[in-house]
Amino acid sequence: MEPAPAPRPPRQSRSEAKNVAARAQLEPLETGERPGAVTVGAAVATALAIANVVLYIAGVKVSGQKPTVQGIAGPTLIMAVCAYGMWRAKYWAVLGMEALLGLVIIIFGLLLATAENLQAVLVSVAVIGASGWLFWKLVKAMARIQMPKRPEPRR
Repeated sequence: MEPAPAPRPPRQSRSEAKNVAARAQLEPLETGERPGAVTVGAAVATALAIANVVLYIAGVKVSGQKPTVQGIAGPTLIMAVCAYGMWRAKYWAVLGMEALLGLVIIIFGLLLATAENLQAVLVSVAVIGASGWLFWKLVKAMARIQMPKRPEPRR
């Protein structure tokens, strides 16, 4: 009786081969390093948190009413925590910022679909473009943040 042939190793798909090649090109972050897109995201989150407070103090009304402190505190706190985490190049903060950017893109896409004047169209397109660009740049930055340190080669 002949022994059974050894099973063949599973064949790697083309998409998995591309993923492996892309991962091989990534460089892990050095200690204290922060990708440029993460720095931009931290600056945007900081600017939004500050703008919330400044606009509230200035008495800006939303839909004819001044927002409550609780209505401003939540989004401002979220942006401040996100800015702090991104400044420290934390994966959770970048992931949270991407989730917020995704929501912004969806909301402004819906606003674009119902825009009634040129100004609304231009604002929507600008916000979608800027948010989409930052979202895309943060994807690669997340991969570098998540990437473990490579072991030193043995000599």
